[in-house]
Amino acid sequence: MREPDAPKAAAQDIHWYPGHMAKTRRRMEECMKLVDGVVEIIDARIPQSSRNPEIDALTAHRPRIVLLNKADIADSAATARWIEYFTRQGAKAIACDCKTGRGLNRFAEEVRALLADRIAVWKAKGMGGRSIRLMVVGIPNVGKSSFINRMAKGGKAKVADRPGVTRGNQWFTVAGGVELLDTPGVLWPKFEDPEVGRRLAFTGAVKDAVVDIETLCLDLLGFMLERYPERLCERYKLDSVEGLSPVEAMERIAARRGMLLRGGDIDYERVSVMLMDEYRAGRLGRITLELPPAPAGE
Repeated sequence: MREPDAPKAAAQDIHWYPGHMAKTRRRMEECMKLVDGVVEIIDARIPQSSRNPEIDALTAHRPRIVLLNKADIADSAATARWIEYFTRQGAKAIACDCKTGRGLNRFAEEVRALLADRIAVWKAKGMGGRSIRLMVVGIPNVGKSSFINRMAKGGKAKVADRPGVTRGNQWFTVAGGVELLDTPGVLWPKFEDPEVGRRLAFTGAVKDAVVDIETLCLDLLGFMLERYPERLCERYKLDSVEGLSPVEAMERIAARRGMLLRGGDIDYERVSVMLMDEYRAGRLGRITLELPPAPAGE
């Protein structure tokens, strides 16, 4: 029997350009005038890659609060740097886990701080009881539905039918006098930078069916060997990974886990699937795949 070929650590470009982006943008622009601010949800492991680059332009005239979801499996030091970055951009930022609700107890308080000036104007006009209306935006699979379900505590979406609000929009009333408008349509990332597509594939935002899982796993191992080698040693009980190539690291991990074919050959596909699943579940530790740009002057 011929020994299976080891996968090659070659980068792969991932393309994903849905055609409805222009329609989504128009609908969001129409609805923006109905809200007081915007909640943007991103993945704390890939804060830049999990954003649509048009968000800044779309929300330019509305206060924004950024939720770094899945912060429980992101590098906490890196998350702190990202919060500083978004704060410098003029947005409020919160590290959270939308599934468990961890970190979201600060949400209403931060929203009111963000909109303090506007709330003061409402009070001066005798509208102190007015609800705060926020649009929730985010690319697919980033946690938008988990956030809305957590904040609404399982409540059903309500179709608004009142003056000044387009019929058919889904509004959710949540604690703290806040109403959430689910995004009218879906914002998709643009993959002009192939690294963006790769990072989205790492986290599972791009379906594995459109990528080569073994090549993807080797890309991830290359990153881990450079930035988080100790996590591989801890998880897979390896003495050292210093000087190993991604393929060699994969083979050692496969041997440790007994992922071998008949005859002792490495089952590269099986170990690749296992490694990607364990990374996405946070079993390799708290890992962030990208860092914010340094402040000007540093």
